[in-house]
Amino acid sequence: MSQQQKPGQTAKFVTGSTMRHVVVMTATGSIGLVSIFIVDGLNLFYISLLGIEELAAAIGFASTLLFFTLSISIGLTIACGALVARALGRGSREDAAQMGGASMVFMGISTLLISAAVWPFLRDLNVVLGATGKTLELSTRFLQIVLFSTPVMALGMCTTGILRGTGDAKRAMYVTLGSGLAAAVFDPIFIFGFKMGLEGAAISTVLSRFVMLAIGIHGAHVVHRLMRMPDRQRLASAFRPFFDIGLPATLTQVATPVGNAYVTAEIAAFGDQAVAGWAIIGRIVPIAFGVIFALSGAVGPILGQNFGARKYDRLLTTMRDSLVFTVAYVLAVWALLAVFAHPIAGIFGAQGMSRDLIVFFCVFAAGSFLFNGAIFVSSAAFNNLGYPTYSTVFNWGRSTLGVIPFVWAGAHFYGAQGVIAGWGLGAVVFGVVSVLVCFRVMRDLASRPLPGAAQLPVATSEAATSP
Repeated sequence: MSQQQKPGQTAKFVTGSTMRHVVVMTATGSIGLVSIFIVDGLNLFYISLLGIEELAAAIGFASTLLFFTLSISIGLTIACGALVARALGRGSREDAAQMGGASMVFMGISTLLISAAVWPFLRDLNVVLGATGKTLELSTRFLQIVLFSTPVMALGMCTTGILRGTGDAKRAMYVTLGSGLAAAVFDPIFIFGFKMGLEGAAISTVLSRFVMLAIGIHGAHVVHRLMRMPDRQRLASAFRPFFDIGLPATLTQVATPVGNAYVTAEIAAFGDQAVAGWAIIGRIVPIAFGVIFALSGAVGPILGQNFGARKYDRLLTTMRDSLVFTVAYVLAVWALLAVFAHPIAGIFGAQGMSRDLIVFFCVFAAGSFLFNGAIFVSSAAFNNLGYPTYSTVFNWGRSTLGVIPFVWAGAHFYGAQGVIAGWGLGAVVFGVVSVLVCFRVMRDLASRPLPGAAQLPVATSEAATSP
C-alpha cells in the first residue's frame, strides 16, 4: 500500500509495519511543529531589530495569553482526529466525513465564543501578567488585532486533525509548514516594508492563519472529501463524543505551563542568572525534543484506526514501537546534548549560574524525556481508546505531584541545580505508571471488546486528552 493515502482508501494504518507508520507520521509531524517554533523565533527577531524594548516585551505578554487559545484548539483538534480515525478504521468514510464536518462546526463556534468572551478583558489580563506602561498598550493592541483570527487558526488546525486521522501526514505537515513560510514572508513586509512595527507583526500573524486554513481545506475537503456538513440530527449526535474528547484534552494542554510556572517561581529565588538559564533551557527543549512532542500526535491516528477496526494486537504493537522509538531518539539526543553541553551554553552567551544550569540540564536532566516521552505516548493511547480520565490524571499529576514536591526538595537541599533535577525526576514515576496502565487498558480491550465503543461514534461517551 502506498504511504500516501488516496481519497478512495479508508484506513491505511490497519495494515503494514506499525513502526514504519510511527516513524513516518512522527517525522512529518515534527517538521510542521519545528516550523512553528522557528516562526515564533523569527517574529521576535524581526521585532527586536526595531530596537524598541517594549515591542519585544509586548509580544511576550501577548504570546502568553494566546497560548491558552492555542491549547483549546489543540484539544479540540485531538477530538477531531480521533473520531475521524475511528470511523475510517471501521471502514466508513461517510461517518468520517460527517465527523470531519461536525468537528469544523464545533471548533469554529467554540473558539469564536471564547474569543468574544475574552475580548473585553484583554487589558486586564495583560495587567495580571505584569504588563505596564507602553508595553501594556502595545500588547493589548496586538491582541485586539490577532484575537478574532483565533477561529481561523483553530479551523486550520482542525483540518490537520482530519488529515492525520486519514493518515495523510504529508498534507498535515503542509498546513503548518505553509503557515510558517507565509509568516516568514509577511513579517518583514509588514514590519519593515510598510513600517507598521508591532501592528505589522499582528497583521502578518492573521494572514498566515488564513493561509493555514486554505491549505488545510484543500487537503481535507478537496483531496480527501472528509469535510461533509452533517444535518441537524448528526450534528447533535456528534456533540457528546466530540466534547467528551475535546474538553479533557484541553484541560491537559494547560497542565504543563502550570508546572513550569511553579519551576519558574522556585528558580527565581536564585537570581536573574538562574532565571536566564531556565529560560534558555525552555528554548533548547522544543528544538531537541520536538520529535517526541510530535510523536504523541502522530501515534493517535494509528491507534484510532486500529481501534475502530478492532485490531487489538496492532494496538499493542503500535504502543511498543512508539516506546522503542522514544527510547532510541531520546538516548541519541541526550548523548549529543551531553557531548556538546558547553558549546550549547556558549551559543546563548550564558555565564555563571546560567551556564551551570544549561550544562546540568544537557548532561543529566535531559534524560528525563525518556519518561516524559512515555507519558506523551500513553496519553495518546488513552485519548484514542476512550480513557480520557487517565490521560488527564497522568498529565496533571506529572505537572503537580511530579513537579512541586520534587522541585521544592531540590531547591531546598541543592539550590538552582536541584530545581532542574527535581523537575526532571518527577517524570520518572508518572512515566512508568502511565505505561503500565496503558498496557493494562489495551489487554482489557483485547480480552473484553466493547461493541458499542467500536461501532458508532455517535453512541460513545469516549474522551481523550493531549500531552
